[in-house]
Amino acid sequence: MRSLRAARPRFLLTAFAAGTLLLGSACDDSTKPAQDQAVATPPAAPAAPTATATPTPTPKPTGADDPALKPFYGQQIAWAACPADPQAAKAKIDISGLLCGKLHVPLDYANPATDALDIALIKLPAAKPDQRIGSLMVNPGGPGASGIEMVKYGAKQYDGTLHNRFDVVGFDPRGTGESSPVVCYDDKQHDEANQRDSSLDPATRKAEHVKFATEHAAACQAKSGKLLPFVGTRNTARDLDVLRAAVGDKKLNYLGISYGTYLGALYAEQFPQNTGRLILDGAVDPAQDGLDHGIDQQVGFEKSFERFAADCVQNHAAECPLGKDPAKAAQKAADFLDGLRDHPMTTKDGRKLGADLAWTGTTEMLYGDEKTTWTPLRNALGWAMLGKKADYLLAFADEYNGRDENGHYSPMEEANSAISCADRVRPAPTPERAQQAVARLQAEAPLLSKGVSVEDYSEPSCAYWPFKTTEQPHTIRAEGSAPILVVGSTGDPATPYASSEALAKGFANAGLLTRVGEGHGAFGKGNACVDAALEAYLVEGTMPAAGTRCS
Repeated sequence: MRSLRAARPRFLLTAFAAGTLLLGSACDDSTKPAQDQAVATPPAAPAAPTATATPTPTPKPTGADDPALKPFYGQQIAWAACPADPQAAKAKIDISGLLCGKLHVPLDYANPATDALDIALIKLPAAKPDQRIGSLMVNPGGPGASGIEMVKYGAKQYDGTLHNRFDVVGFDPRGTGESSPVVCYDDKQHDEANQRDSSLDPATRKAEHVKFATEHAAACQAKSGKLLPFVGTRNTARDLDVLRAAVGDKKLNYLGISYGTYLGALYAEQFPQNTGRLILDGAVDPAQDGLDHGIDQQVGFEKSFERFAADCVQNHAAECPLGKDPAKAAQKAADFLDGLRDHPMTTKDGRKLGADLAWTGTTEMLYGDEKTTWTPLRNALGWAMLGKKADYLLAFADEYNGRDENGHYSPMEEANSAISCADRVRPAPTPERAQQAVARLQAEAPLLSKGVSVEDYSEPSCAYWPFKTTEQPHTIRAEGSAPILVVGSTGDPATPYASSEALAKGFANAGLLTRVGEGHGAFGKGNACVDAALEAYLVEGTMPAAGTRCS
């Protein structure tokens, strides 16, 4: 399952690449069938307010207290068996015990009587109804990833206490998946865009990205313009409160991963009195601007790439194509990936694997760790470098980009840009700050940021987007909330550990649980210490002791 989306490697890390800088990453994708064949381990390579008569205005009621929203808060969800899913059947995933439904929400909460939309839902009912605590809402991140898929294809992650005690409820946020998705392109246009490598010349590269950003905004406006002003995370948090009421829960119990932590934080900010037990895993720092986040992310992936390459040489020498020197292994891999710009490889379906797609596929596998994705990446590089077979790396890039084996793209990429542009103002940095950013990238992420220049930061992100947000980065206190559990992983490349520290510190009432290890997110990683702490918190309300670290 996807989580927070990372900036694509290399030259898409720019201030005008709308929607790619804010958020990035993934849990273990091994249970998702859409691109499961891609992620499978390759074999080893060959060798409105009402007027009041009083003189003092009264605040407009919000949430369930708003009379205009009572029909939404009072609705009952018509749960029914989920429709047949050929992908699930192909992957031998039993969905017979799952229930599906729809949640009716306003398009515009300021004018709820106008238009509405339906939020797609899925439920894994509690295995022991007599011990049921309530519902556990889950979000895998993105922005743009599917909560439907998180439950449908990842139900085993909740086996045991969580499944026994909770109805696990996933949902596709507004503008994503099955919930009125933002649509901008057809599959052919997606393929054409992904096949192109960015120019090495800074001025040419800037012109290319300005052209892309302009055309992208126009395409999204033409096909989804009515939706774009209303897909921001603040509105999704309001949908989440309607969902809480519709399932009959007085308090929200929630698991958000990656970008899902931002959704959970905004929920706590808007509805602190309705918070139950919130787990925010692989956290985004809401006070950090997009530029700093993007740079931290590039540095995080560079470090993960270096650790992967060193592990390849040191611990898997017989099947590692990166030489015998751990200190030079990452450079050797980077040189190969960069070389695909001038010498792309052709895959069995006739598509080309160039440098940008190859880096994308590599980055996709860095969301995992030694036990999950490093082996597939090691073998894929072996096949490409030694066996001259690029299909595995391209399959990993397809997984990142949301392309299935039939060439159909999910709406994840469009949703990512739309939600990101709705969530934060993204001004261009000053020339001085742009130079500082380039200097840091050159010093701390020279492989993933090769060729970066100040030209890449000369345009504001979302400059050509048709909807202009007023949202600003800010510290979220959530005064009056129940205790919130933030979880951070020390080797997380997509949401570096410092972001989890900052989010926990900003809350008025929160604790931090640390997982020592590689990869993005802690839930579902098979760490017994983490799993026990999460269960104790969700079931008993017991926060882990301050300073708890799980190795």
